[in-house]
Amino acid sequence: MKRSEINRALKELEAMCQKHHCYLPPFCHFTPEEWQEKGHEYDEVRDCMLGWDITDYGKGNFDEVGFSLITIRNGNMAMKKKYPKVYAEKLLYLKEGQYAPNHFHWFKTEDIINRGGGNVLIRVYNALENEEIDYESDVTVYTDGRAYTVPAGTQIRLTPGESIFIPQYLYHDFAVEEGTGAVLLGEVSQCNDDNNDNRFNPPVGRFPAIEEDEPPYRLLCNEYPKAK
Repeated sequence: MKRSEINRALKELEAMCQKHHCYLPPFCHFTPEEWQEKGHEYDEVRDCMLGWDITDYGKGNFDEVGFSLITIRNGNMAMKKKYPKVYAEKLLYLKEGQYAPNHFHWFKTEDIINRGGGNVLIRVYNALENEEIDYESDVTVYTDGRAYTVPAGTQIRLTPGESIFIPQYLYHDFAVEEGTGAVLLGEVSQCNDDNNDNRFNPPVGRFPAIEEDEPPYRLLCNEYPKAK
């Protein structure tokens, strides 16, 4: 992705948060220049990959395959003594026409919450024992205290305020219902590890290669400089 695309996406997510009165922690507002001066007091932000995140899944077509997010809090499974949190929280932003590809998690369970905007559609499949997609078996769905069963591949619609529980090994993808507008999602989960806990089917990338065509507006969560 071009840095200009990333900057534009970050500003759109920031504006969506402001629109829905979702206030961000201080580290989300640090400039790249300010990060150069931050010491070890912000190691948790660096080590737990808190902050801004953009993905185009290696496809190079962000407006169709990709989305923007912020990790607000997280633990670190590889550094449990230093970071004992067993939970994580994110904000995710999808525009109409964007798609987040099909995947499951080996470790984390999560709730996906529609925090505001349009409607999000989450397609669900079970996984087979060999971890491939089960296109046949019905899926048990848990939404806001309700349990029910749907056919494989059903898209669950979440309107603002609604949520869905995503257990381990449940394949799911994201799209915005056409005509409803961009969506701000919340994610509450066990510790998040985007390097090791995503099983995409078919396989895709996670973090974009960046073409530096302008200075960064904010650093992404995998770009922080080492502490002074």
